[in-house]
Formats: sequence, structure tokens, C-alpha cells
Amino acid sequence: MGTIEDPTDDRLEVTPPKTWATGLPAVTHAIQYSLGQTSVRRTALTLLNINQTKGFDCPGCAWPEPAPGQRHMNEYCENGAKHIADEATSRRVSADFFRRHSIPELAEKSDYWLNQQGRLTEPMVKRPGSDHYEPIGWDDALDLLAEELRRLDCPDEALFYTSGRLANEAAFLLQLFARAYGTNNLPDCSNMCHESSGVALQETLGIGKGSVSLDDIHHADLVFVVGQNPGTNHPRMLSALEETKRNGGQVVAVNPLPEAGLIRFKHPQKLRGVVGPGTPIADQFLQIRPGGDLALFQALNLLLLEAEDARPRTVLDHGFIDTSTTGFAEFAEHARKVAWEDVLTATGLTREEIEQVHERVVRSKSVIVCWAMGLTQHKHGVPTIREVVNFLMLRGNIGKPGAGVCPVRGHSNVQGDRTMGIWEQMPQVFLDALGREFAFTPPTRHGWDSVDSIRAMRDGRARFFLGVAGNFVRAAPDSEATEEAMRRCRLTAHISTKLNRSHTVCGETALILPTLGRSDKDIQAGGEQFVTVEDSMSEVHASRGRLEPASGTLLSEVAIISRLARRTLGSTPPIPWEEFEADYGTIRDRISRVVPGFEDFNERVAEPGGFRLPNPVNHRTFPTASGKAVFTCNTFEMLRPPEGHLVLQSLRSHDQWNTVPYAMNDRYRGIHNARRVVLVNPVDLDALGLADRDHVDLVSVWRDGVERRARDFRVVAYPTTPGSAAAYYPETNVLVPLDSVADLSNTPTSKAVVIRLEPVGVRI
Repeated sequence: MGTIEDPTDDRLEVTPPKTWATGLPAVTHAIQYSLGQTSVRRTALTLLNINQTKGFDCPGCAWPEPAPGQRHMNEYCENGAKHIADEATSRRVSADFFRRHSIPELAEKSDYWLNQQGRLTEPMVKRPGSDHYEPIGWDDALDLLAEELRRLDCPDEALFYTSGRLANEAAFLLQLFARAYGTNNLPDCSNMCHESSGVALQETLGIGKGSVSLDDIHHADLVFVVGQNPGTNHPRMLSALEETKRNGGQVVAVNPLPEAGLIRFKHPQKLRGVVGPGTPIADQFLQIRPGGDLALFQALNLLLLEAEDARPRTVLDHGFIDTSTTGFAEFAEHARKVAWEDVLTATGLTREEIEQVHERVVRSKSVIVCWAMGLTQHKHGVPTIREVVNFLMLRGNIGKPGAGVCPVRGHSNVQGDRTMGIWEQMPQVFLDALGREFAFTPPTRHGWDSVDSIRAMRDGRARFFLGVAGNFVRAAPDSEATEEAMRRCRLTAHISTKLNRSHTVCGETALILPTLGRSDKDIQAGGEQFVTVEDSMSEVHASRGRLEPASGTLLSEVAIISRLARRTLGSTPPIPWEEFEADYGTIRDRISRVVPGFEDFNERVAEPGGFRLPNPVNHRTFPTASGKAVFTCNTFEMLRPPEGHLVLQSLRSHDQWNTVPYAMNDRYRGIHNARRVVLVNPVDLDALGLADRDHVDLVSVWRDGVERRARDFRVVAYPTTPGSAAAYYPETNVLVPLDSVADLSNTPTSKAVVIRLEPVGVRI
């Protein structure tokens, strides 16, 4: 397949942004990428099995599949096809690769280049004082990890990080191992994305998950898509929104940037999407300022209260409010104090635009609000989502068909991992059930989330880091601070399928432990195994790999965790780790007795399509302290950058999944052959004395006075909201201060970074 060149950004080309998404070009790009990674046969095998009832779950986003019998034989999107091709690649990283490349050399390579090297094939170790990885046997590698864990002064010096790629069975074992070892230090990727959603929904509705199904999306009268770009991040969501439109529903898009998928969608599996003009998606687009969503929903709530004043008992759902909620009177008094001047300043919208949305709401009998990082990664992310819940409750749009809350998760099993206990502050009822099942007393002291884990490593309070899947260093904020913290550890280890930047940021000793991918066959002593995942809408189903593993030496995540636990803990407590490794059904039996909603797990997941976890909110039962849904009072907030500064939001390119770029393009936005670009409104460029394609450094401004600089970006004139800018992560994570986090959730504020643009060669 040839040598992979490390691309540069000096061939930037810019074309007009697209006004529609998908269609035949998406199919062509997906097939081209797949055939560039592996053979025709292997490509066909993956694409015909992805998201099928007897196949494997896409390891990309967490958007749900249609019910069995309603799925297309090609039930995947462009990015899902690329993601699985990336995992199914025929390229391999062997011990010889690490002999040829030192760790400092690898650290200079791009994320793209590292990923393109292929699948990891054997365990590797970096010894103290060395700058190369070298081969190590599995027994020696696991003994090294276990020995380090046993020599720590305290279990809380260990961190067990999880990415959403981890399936339920391995996630359950990882949290069991960590707690049996004695710590709740289970940071995960959700800490850095949807933690604000969980906190807000837990407080207001009593459960930190979404409440809607695909059928609800299809039959809603009105769907809000807020702070989200489904055309790139969850492309199969567009087919659901198309169904909404075909059923007579409407869509309101709220985002700082216009996004092609929300303008028009051409369904590649339908004739109308291939030869026709496609389906317009957004009936109204609100181009809001970053962070203005709290003010928007406060304004909508004020308008609903005023409409009720004008037409008593006709606008609000008093039956729902009176019987199923608490705090309405206090909320209503607070909501009436909203000042329109503040709303218009915070949102950048006109009052007429907001009133048009209000009219759509009043005409709609069922409303859903979908959101993603554009809401959660702000200082006031939790209050914003609480205000969304207020908005839905006013007209009873909770717990009825076609209505509800829909946080759209960006990683295939991130919600399932949390359900399985991957959380640093699991409730006592879960810990008690875990302790009863396995005859030990789990620790009750809350552990560290992702941000606090970085602080702990920085301060010498954590000295052992185990990352299971993911790319922690590149997903985390404040890149230089995160890397410095990781290097202070005595041992860092990563269970991974492919090479990434985290492998180049090492503790005194470092390990790379290669594992099976979602698409790989998993054969254990008990025969061929399958795993399970939970999607954004609480559907739990099986996933069965179909490909021969990339190497005969790979171990599954279940096997690695089980063997490490056995070496570390011995027989105390008496947990049957060997049994778990041999037969994953025995893990599911234990899950069924510990995790609510998983009763008869093995029997139910054997059904085609699996089962949906119960959500009491859908029956208007709210597991809050009062037994009712909670109206909240949320203080108006907005970010006010100094003159000459912009508010930066980080985002993905279209050819990217999380921290992994598949190419140097973002074709829907018209960016080609470069990633170090910053999108700025032409009005702001004029005000700043800059021109399109100028070279600038991005310098973040934060109260600690530390200079955080992303060097040598190209300015691209783009229709962003005036006063804002946008650029790709992980390249811009260096600008997000570690201590700039959302209130209550501790989520990094990656969508609200105050920056100045400094021409290259000029220091201010």
C-alpha cells in the first residue's frame, strides 16, 4: 500500500461550503478510503456486517439502528464506513517499526500519520531511560503492570481511563477490578463531552440519559438540533430527520456555523437522494453566538409564559406541571426577569427570529430537543441543559410520544460504559449491589474525573495510568499541561488497536498492549464470543466480530483486564476472572444481578436487535428526591471577550472521527489539504486588520496569565457568527485551559475559548 507521507498544511485549497450533504459523493469517498486500507473482499465483509443484527456494531458514533427488519443492507454512513475500514486495515505495526522509529521521532509525527501506520500487533514496552519501545511477552507485560499496582502507596494513586469504544462486558470488568483494587478513579471520555448532560438531566429528571427513541424522532412535530453537526458527527441522524420531515414535522437548527447536512440531505440509499434534489432539513436556522443557547431558551420560556398570560389555560400543560413537577412558581418568577437586551446580545439573533421559533413551538403538540457538544462544553453548560428541560416541561413535552430530551452521544458505547459503572462517583446503591455480588466492600470515596486526574498526575498524587481504548492525551484539554502530567507517572499503559499520540507521551515505564477491534473475531476457551453495547437511545444489542484478527498474539480487552486483575488481586476477593475470560456470558450473568434493567441479560440480548433499557421518565415517573421533575432557576450568563478578541469553538472536520483525522480535508466546509486553519467571519477579519489566508498564531486568554499558543494557522474567511471563530481539534486543545471547566460537571470549555489572532512573526 506504499509509504505513508506525513502531510503538511502548505497546500491549502478553499472552495465554497457545500449546501447539501451525503449523496453519491459520500458513497464514493467511503469506498475509496476502504479500498485504500484493505482488500475488496475485506471491505465487502465489513460493510455487509456493520450494524446488522448478526454482525458488529459500528465503533463510531452512538446513533441507534432501525429495528430488525427495517434495516438497509448498507446500514452505515460515510464516516462509519471509514471508521471500520480504518480498523480493518491490512497495514500492520510490528516490533521492527518501533526499532526504526524512536519515541521522540514519533512524537513529531501528525495524528494522521500515526493512525495510518496500521494495527498494532504485539505488546511493547519502553524501559526507564530508553527512547524506544521494544517487544515484551504478554506474561511479562501484565506482571510488570501488576507489580507496579501492588507497590503504589495507595490505590488512589492509580487511574483507570476508559474510552467509549469499550464494550459492556469489558467495561463492567474494568470497574470491578478498579473497585476491588480499592479506588473509584475511573475517568472516562464522557467527562470531557456529555458530563454536563448527565448532571443536568439527573438533577431535573432523575436519570442522566435521553428519553426518546427513533420512532419519537420520526413522529415529532418539531425537532430542535442544537450545538450539533449531524452531517459529519452522526450522519445517520439525517435519515431520521428526513423521516421527520416526510411525516410532516419541522426542524429548527441552532448553531454558530451553517452546516451542509442541516441545509439539505441527499439519502444515498433512496432514488430521490441520488437523482433528485434531496430533502431540505432545517425549516429555520438560528445562527447563534457560541454560548448563547441559555439565553435563547430563557427567551422562549418567557414567550411561553407571556402567551399563557394572554390565553390562559391554552398554552402551558398545567396538568403535567401540577401533577408531575415541582418548582414551577419559582421558575416562572425568575423567567419573567429575562431582559431582551441581554438575550439579543448573547445570542446575536433578532427578536423576530426568536418569535418565529416560538410560533412553531406553540403550533407543535410534540417537541424534541437534540444537542451535543455545542451545549455541554461551556461554563454554563449545565444551566443551559436545565433550561432546555424547563422549556420542554412547560408544554408537557416529557414522557409522551414524539417528545423529550435527546443528548446525542458521539462514541459507540460511551453511554453503556457509564451504565456498567465507569464513573468516578457511582451511586451507593450500585456499589452495594456490586459488593453483594462479589463479596467485598467497594470504596465509597469519589474518585477523580478526567480533569482532576490530570491535576493529580501533575501534582504527583497519581503515578499509574492505564488507558483502555481512546487517545487520552489528544482528547484532553491543555495539551502541554496534560503531556507534562503524564510524563510524571511511574508507569503509563494503553490498551489500543492502533498507534496514536498517547503512546508517545510516556511515563518512566510505558506499555502498549494491542487488542482486538470491534470487527475482529473473538475466540476464547469457551468458544466464539460476542460483546454488547448501548446506544444513545438506551438500546442494548450484541456485536459479533467477523474478521480474522490483525495478529495471532492479540488479546481481547476482557482477557487483558481479567489476566491483569488475577495477577494483581490474587484470590481476594474471590472473583472468577478465568471464567469471565473464557465465557463472556458469565459476565452478563453477573451484570444481570448488579445493574438495574439487565435482568435475564443473556436471554434478552439473544433476540435480534436486543432490548431497550427502561426509562422511568417515559412513564412520567421521576427518580428525583421529590419524585417529580424539577423546574430550575438558571442565572443568565454570557461570555464577553475583550475588544479585538474572538470566541473560539473547536470542532471536527468531516474526514475525522474524534481525535483521528482520516484525511486532510473538510469538504462540506470547503477546506482541502490542511487542518491548521481558523475560520473567521470576514467582518471580523476587516476589524482585526487581517486578510484571508494570513498566517496567524492562536493565543488563548485566561485568568491564570499562562500563554497557550497554537502556532501557524491559516485564516480562512467563513460565515461564522460575528465575534466567533472555529478550528479543528485536537490541534486546538492546547488552547483550552485545564481549569476552564463547566460548573458542576467539570467538563472542559472547548466551545468557548477566548483567543486573539497574532500574525506570525509579531508578538503582542
